[in-house]
Amino acid sequence: MGTLRYGMSCSLDGYVADAGGGFAWTAPSVEAHLFVNALTRDVRTFVMGRNMFETMRVWDTMPLGEEPATDEFAQIWRAADKIVCSDSLTGVEAPRTSFEPRLTTDRLAEIVAATHGVVEVSGPTTAADALRAGMVDDIRLFVVPHVVGGGLRAFPDDARLPLELTDERRFDDGTVYLRYRRA
Repeated sequence: MGTLRYGMSCSLDGYVADAGGGFAWTAPSVEAHLFVNALTRDVRTFVMGRNMFETMRVWDTMPLGEEPATDEFAQIWRAADKIVCSDSLTGVEAPRTSFEPRLTTDRLAEIVAATHGVVEVSGPTTAADALRAGMVDDIRLFVVPHVVGGGLRAFPDDARLPLELTDERRFDDGTVYLRYRRA
C-alpha cells in the first residue's frame, strides 16, 4: 500500500498559475531544485492531468549533462511511472506513461493501494477530489515570494483539511517549503 502525496509550488496568495496561466515565477533556485530532487526520489508513480503532463514531459527528452540539479530530476522522472488523467485527450505516448480518461477517487485509491511507495498527484485540478475526500496523506508546498492576484488556486475552495505541520525550510531566494500531514 502506497502513500498519497500532493506537492506544488504556489504564490504567497495561494496560486499555482497566474490569471494568464503563467507560472515561470515558480522556477526553483538550484538550492531549492536539489531539495525537491531529494524529496522526489521516493515517488514511484506520478498522477497528473493534461496540463501538468504537457509541462513535465520535457523531462523525458531533455538532454543530460548541462546542470546537475536538472540532470538528477530528469533521472528521477524517467525512473517513475506516470499516469495521465484527461477527458480532453484520447491517449498519450511517452515512456513509462499510461492513460486514464477520467480519474475518480476510487481509481486513485486503487492506484495507491497497488503502489509500494509514494504516489504523487500533481496539479490542483487533478488533486481536487482527493483533497476534498481527505485521501491525501502528505502535502508539500513551496511558497514562492510572489503575489499574483488570481489564477489557478493550489487548493479547491470547498476542501476542509485538518493538517499538522511536520517540516519547514526557508531558501535563500525567499521560497519557503512547508510539509503537512493529515491531523
